[in-house]
Amino acid sequence: MAGSGFFARLSNLWTGFLSLWVSDLEKDHPEIAYENSINSMIEKYTGLKKATAAIIRRREDIETRLLAREKELAQVDADLTTAMETDEDELSLVLINKKNALEGDITELRSDLEQARQDSEDAKSSLLNVQAEINKLKAEKDRMLAKMQSAQARIQIQGQLEGLSVDAEVKALDNVRGHINNLSAEAKLGKELAGESLEGRLQKLRRQTGDVTAKKQLEEMKQKRAAAKAQAQKTL
Repeated sequence: MAGSGFFARLSNLWTGFLSLWVSDLEKDHPEIAYENSINSMIEKYTGLKKATAAIIRRREDIETRLLAREKELAQVDADLTTAMETDEDELSLVLINKKNALEGDITELRSDLEQARQDSEDAKSSLLNVQAEINKLKAEKDRMLAKMQSAQARIQIQGQLEGLSVDAEVKALDNVRGHINNLSAEAKLGKELAGESLEGRLQKLRRQTGDVTAKKQLEEMKQKRAAAKAQAQKTL
């Protein structure tokens, strides 16, 4: 008995673990949960359809029996009329008893038929409701799976956006900007140092000396040209 209890607890534990595993699996794959529900509903629909068919067959059987009893009662009524007209009292008594029995059967069959008709209508209504629920679940499955895929896509995009390090790109550009500015400053500094160095001042002086020499040459050329013009006028 103790061993039996142990295995029962072990079975319950395994069942619970399996239930949790299936639950987690359905969360990750909701289409499985919907398929399970839809298949379960279809199974119930199939069973209900068979039960409804049985109820309808019973109704049809009662209708057939009722028609037969009513036909038989009509014949007994006709026979009874003939028996009474021909003074067949013994036969009339038999027919009266048969008539009473048939009327009792017909009353009961009519009650059964009314109930059978109500049962068949209820069964058909339930069948249509289950069918509508199945179609509703199928539509919901498509809608919810599309909604889940859309949500997953948004979450993925949000995760990618959150994972992007804009600071890294900005910092990289800042480094590039700083490097360019440093190069520009070094170039300016080199130019300034070149202008302030001894050699730079000497070059500047030489440029000034060159300018003075050129100006002196220009003045001499002008004087020579003026003297030549004056000499030419004297000759005339």
